[in-house]
Amino acid sequence: MLTIPSDVPKNTQEEFKNNYKEITKNTERLMLFAADQKMEHLNKDFHGSFIHPDANHPRHIFNIASQCQIGALATHLGLIARYGQEYPDINFIVKLNGKTNLIDIDKKDPISNQLWTVEDVINFKKSSGLKIRGIGYTLYIGSQYEADMLHEAAQAIFKAHQNGLIAILWVYPRGNNINIKDLHEIIPGATGIANSLGADFVKIVPPSSWDLMDSDDILKTAVQAAGNTKVICSGGEAKLTEVFLKELYAQIHLGGTSGNATGRNIFQRSLADACAFTKAICAIVYDNKTAEEAIKIYEKTI
Repeated sequence: MLTIPSDVPKNTQEEFKNNYKEITKNTERLMLFAADQKMEHLNKDFHGSFIHPDANHPRHIFNIASQCQIGALATHLGLIARYGQEYPDINFIVKLNGKTNLIDIDKKDPISNQLWTVEDVINFKKSSGLKIRGIGYTLYIGSQYEADMLHEAAQAIFKAHQNGLIAILWVYPRGNNINIKDLHEIIPGATGIANSLGADFVKIVPPSSWDLMDSDDILKTAVQAAGNTKVICSGGEAKLTEVFLKELYAQIHLGGTSGNATGRNIFQRSLADACAFTKAICAIVYDNKTAEEAIKIYEKTI
């Protein structure tokens, strides 16, 4: 059941409901095509021996978002401004902040200040006529700068809701104060922070590589800690199709998450391959198919 936060005024509740409906396809789940890596990872994820050559041009992201099955495309406002008019049917989540990966977090705790305000997004939405469904913000908890980012995130979520937009947080533990041994406790703390800030969805890194607890148990705890904020997992680095789909199914049906936020596993493929893959992902996220059924859908489509 859709939760309409109390900071969404009555006059924008219908817009909020419509935005939520459009990106979740009338479900409680979200398939987010997350493509903010042009800033976050520079060109590393877009050019290389195992990456399709089309990925090097930003237009590839928009071609995928417009021609393949997704819930929404999350990327920075500047990219949307450069290419969005050519793709009026895409549902956009505008990423408000970002940073490069050039500064080693072992040398300096990360900070990702806001680059655009929600007011900028609202004005852009009105002037462009594009389908701006929500905003996104990355928060690095454990960084010595977390207080600044917490404040920006809180203000952005409140203002987004005031204007009927969906609010999505990327919450990652980062910095010299983070001990990897504590991640099984920090990740549920991260989703609880997202709920405390009022986010509708929170994107986390799935705990599949940690051996302190069963990863499904960590996800269950994180989902419970998130309350009525929906938890979605990042896709991470490129994986084999079958491995990705099986992990996604387990995250949803064993861990209790509400979808995924995937970038590299999609845009590093050719357009045809990306469309087959997103169709398989959406089969799990929106149509409640099993991993095996999704794999067959991919193999039949590619």
